[in-house]
Amino acid sequence: MQWLLRFCVVRSIHKSYSFHPVSQHMRFQSLSGPGAPRWTDYERPKEFNFAKDIVDYWAQMEKEGKREPRPAFWWVNNQGNEIKWTFRELADLTRRAANVFTHTCGLRQGDRLALILPRVPEWWLVVVGCIRSGIIFMPGTTQMKAKDILYRLQASEAQGIVTIDTLAPEVDSVASKCPALKTKLLVSDHSREGWQDFRSLMKEASPDHTCIKSKTMDPMVIFFTSGTTGFPKMAKHDQGLAFRSSLSSCRKVLQLKMSDVIWCMSDPGWILAVLGALLEPWTAGCTVFIHELPQVEAKVIVQTLVKYPITQIMAVPAVYRMILQQDSASLKFPTLEHCTTGGEALLPEEQVQWKEKTGLELHQIYGQSETGLCCGVLREMKSKPGSMGKGILPYDIQIIDNKGNILPPNTEGNVGIRIKPIKPFGIFMCYENDPVKTAEVECGGFYSTGDRATIDEEGYIWFLGRADDVINASGYRIGPTEVENALAEHPAVAESAVVGSPDSKRGEVVKAFIVLTPEFRNYDQGKLTKELQEHVKSVTAPYKYPRKVEFVQELPKTVTGKIKRSDLRKKELGQI
Repeated sequence: MQWLLRFCVVRSIHKSYSFHPVSQHMRFQSLSGPGAPRWTDYERPKEFNFAKDIVDYWAQMEKEGKREPRPAFWWVNNQGNEIKWTFRELADLTRRAANVFTHTCGLRQGDRLALILPRVPEWWLVVVGCIRSGIIFMPGTTQMKAKDILYRLQASEAQGIVTIDTLAPEVDSVASKCPALKTKLLVSDHSREGWQDFRSLMKEASPDHTCIKSKTMDPMVIFFTSGTTGFPKMAKHDQGLAFRSSLSSCRKVLQLKMSDVIWCMSDPGWILAVLGALLEPWTAGCTVFIHELPQVEAKVIVQTLVKYPITQIMAVPAVYRMILQQDSASLKFPTLEHCTTGGEALLPEEQVQWKEKTGLELHQIYGQSETGLCCGVLREMKSKPGSMGKGILPYDIQIIDNKGNILPPNTEGNVGIRIKPIKPFGIFMCYENDPVKTAEVECGGFYSTGDRATIDEEGYIWFLGRADDVINASGYRIGPTEVENALAEHPAVAESAVVGSPDSKRGEVVKAFIVLTPEFRNYDQGKLTKELQEHVKSVTAPYKYPRKVEFVQELPKTVTGKIKRSDLRKKELGQI
């Protein structure tokens, strides 16, 4: 790590964007403002490479004195270490990374590299280094075990992997079953037999590298889906995912300025980290702030927001929930201007509490591994607590039936994104090596997300749950999210998952699996069950209350932390 601790510098500027829909297919006006990368109204560029067209662009602006050198990347940890890189330094380092992959390791354009790192600076160097050289990177969370790593390496036929000390033994235990794997890079201060030291190779690598001329439709990244039902699928994205961040309509979500310092707390294994901690902010020319956060601790987050000039944050609702539980009457952060959340359900009450304590709105966003950010509450929009906002152009989001017909407002259906006649930038290319599953999610002229929702007369979307999660009890359709939100309001509930349970009279009834908070673990469970049932009746429609309640020590989850309701349904059906 020591060799990284030598880079630093600071300052600010402003940049604006304009948007103009020209036709029903949403052509886009060029970015405007001093020094902004430009694309014309009708242009869908044949070539695009984020490293060359964005990172190198800002680096050149710094070199020519047209942009004041300020951090593009700012990393801190609990030990008081800090790393700051300007775009010129970032360009230099990512060229070195590209040379490590191509010249030292012999990887070529189109090869796959598994990237399993925590929030360390090398993650950003690997991602941009891969984009420079045309290597397809595949992020993964460090929570994975040997079987998860084996599945990903075999399914992708990965030629390389970059990881840390603690996961190297897991990789070694399965490497013999992965014949395509030829490069193992370790990010560590210690050596390991059979592994190459990434930090040493970076110091030795040349900073001279010619970026590939990638087509906009060339593959860039593969995200493994959450796998709540069956094995994770490989959602392959092209360079269009990065180009989409340059479209002015997409910039309206965060409205980032060069002077912004944005902290996205997403796990590096998730698509949100690629978007919110790399593509979006660097396209805007602003600062990516990262705290190493080995464990997500609310106290550390609060202290960081007070100490550093952070203007925007992105995090899952659980993080905001943890902050709200801090023993503090007020949570006023001196520089914070905008807060975004997504990835799971957010209670309307939590939005209200956040506004009361911080003075800031909490804006919801929605997306998938297949789509990136496709829906949200933009900064200028009014917020409707409980809604995940509206579709983000160029995405045309509708609620559709199983044949792809658009449903009227306030009718439950599938969340669909129009992909015909023009497939918008940002939608995944396909599920790699699985044409059947790729075809299954195409519904008429739409990509069907597999999520159920309604849309109101103003175009706001209201999430109900995954298609196979929605419960049909005596003809009533019940989304598990609403029941889980109601349960979360009760102080006894640390976590819950709601599924349908077979019932001879009603077909299905609502069943809640509940993890209790420490204070209630010795509470009378029969009494607590009735109390929770009455609580749900009081905050939702009475028919939605859980007729069955089971208290559990933990809930089954994927490696990305999503609850596997499918396992709980199988349990109810006696299949496991």
